Amino acid sequence: VRSLVLDNGETQIALVLVDSCMIHQDVCDDAKAWIQAGSPLTPERVCIAATHTHSAPCGAPVFQNSPDREYTAFLESRIAQCVLQAHEALEPAEAAWGAGSLPDEVFNRRWFMEPEGIAPDPWGETNDRVRMNPPRQSSHLIEPAGPTDLEIPFLALRRADGSPLAVFANYALHYVGGIPAETVSADYFGVFADRLEAMLGADDERPVLAMLSNGASGDINNIDFTAPAPSHAPYEKMGIVGEKVAREVHAAWQDLRFTSDLALDAVSTTLTLGTRRPDTEALAEAQSIVHAAEAGDGIRSLQEIYAWESAKLASYPEAVSVPLQALKIGDLAMAATPCEVFVEIGLALKQAAPQAYCMPIGLANGYNGYLPTREQHALGGYETWRARSSCLEVGAAEVIQDTLERMLRRLA
Repeated sequence: VRSLVLDNGETQIALVLVDSCMIHQDVCDDAKAWIQAGSPLTPERVCIAATHTHSAPCGAPVFQNSPDREYTAFLESRIAQCVLQAHEALEPAEAAWGAGSLPDEVFNRRWFMEPEGIAPDPWGETNDRVRMNPPRQSSHLIEPAGPTDLEIPFLALRRADGSPLAVFANYALHYVGGIPAETVSADYFGVFADRLEAMLGADDERPVLAMLSNGASGDINNIDFTAPAPSHAPYEKMGIVGEKVAREVHAAWQDLRFTSDLALDAVSTTLTLGTRRPDTEALAEAQSIVHAAEAGDGIRSLQEIYAWESAKLASYPEAVSVPLQALKIGDLAMAATPCEVFVEIGLALKQAAPQAYCMPIGLANGYNGYLPTREQHALGGYETWRARSSCLEVGAAEVIQDTLERMLRRLA
C-alpha cells in the first residue's frame, strides 16, 4: 500500500494505491471508516484504488476465486494504517502537475477479425465481432476495435527546500505480466515506483514516494498483435515498461512550475445500476453444466467456468451500488470508478474535464467489473461476456460517464 495525504489548511485528501488485482467495496469502506476514526479525513475525500497487478492475493470474488476473510481484514487495517502514517508525516510542500507521453507500450487488445478468426463464445454462440487477445500476426486480423491513451498525467510534490517529495501518476495500461507462477509481484507499477524514486534522488534522509495508478485500461494491454512475440526473461518486460514510464515522468518533471497555493476539493456519489443475470432457462442450463463438471474433473473448460459464473450471478441483486468520486488538486482532476473502464470513456472524460489534466482512475473504491461502452457491448468479446467480472447493465457506461462529467464540472 502506498498513500499520499494532501492538506491545504482547509481541505484534506488521501490518495491510496494497493498492489492488488481488485478490491471489494466492503474492504474499501471498512478501511475508510478506520481512517475517519483516526484522522480528519472523511470517506468522500479518500480514494482507494487497486493497481490491477495479476500477481497478488484475491481481494474480491471473481471467477473461482473468493477472498480469505482473514486476509481482507488484514488488508483493511494495513490500508488504514498506511494512510494514518501519511497523515502524521505531513510536511510543507509545493505542487505541480504535468504529463508525459508513451504511445509504444499500449495496444488495444480487442480486434475486429474475419469470421474464421473468432471462436464461439462460452455459450456456443458465434455472434461476437471482435476477439480479445487474438493470435499474434493472425491472417484473420482486420483492425483494433478501439483507440489507446498514450498520456501519463501526474501530480508532483516537492519539499520547501526544492527536493522531490512525491509523484502520483496515471497510465492506461492493464498490466504487463511475465511473472513466474505462485509469485507475488507489484508488476510494472512497482518497477515504476522504484525507478522514479531513484531518478529523483531518493535516499534515507530525503525519501521520495512514487505511485502509479491504473487508468482507463479495460481494453488496453502491452501486446502488439501485428508483430511476432519477443522472448523475455521473467520480470524483464515489466522492467522495460516501468522504466519507460518512469523516464517519461522524470523528463516532464524538469519543466514543471510549482506552487504552494493549492486548491483541493472532492465530491462523491453512489449510483444504483442494474445487473445482467441469467434468465430461468440459462440458469438451469448453467446449473446442469456445473453439476456435471463437479461430478467429474471439476470446473475447467470455458463453458464450465462461465456456467459457474452464471450460477453465482443468479443470487446477485437486480441492482448494485457503484461508487463514483471526482477530486480536484490544483488544475488536475481525477475521475475514479470501481470498474475496468474502456479507454474511449477515459478519453471522453479527459476531453470534458475543465481542468488542465484529468486522470481516469479505475478499480477505485470497489469492484464492479468491466465497463464497455454500449457500442463495444454490441461487438461482443470477453469483456462483455456475462460474469461477475462483467455484469453491469449495457447502458452503465453512459450513466457513469455523464455523472462523472457533471462532477468534474462541479469542481471547476
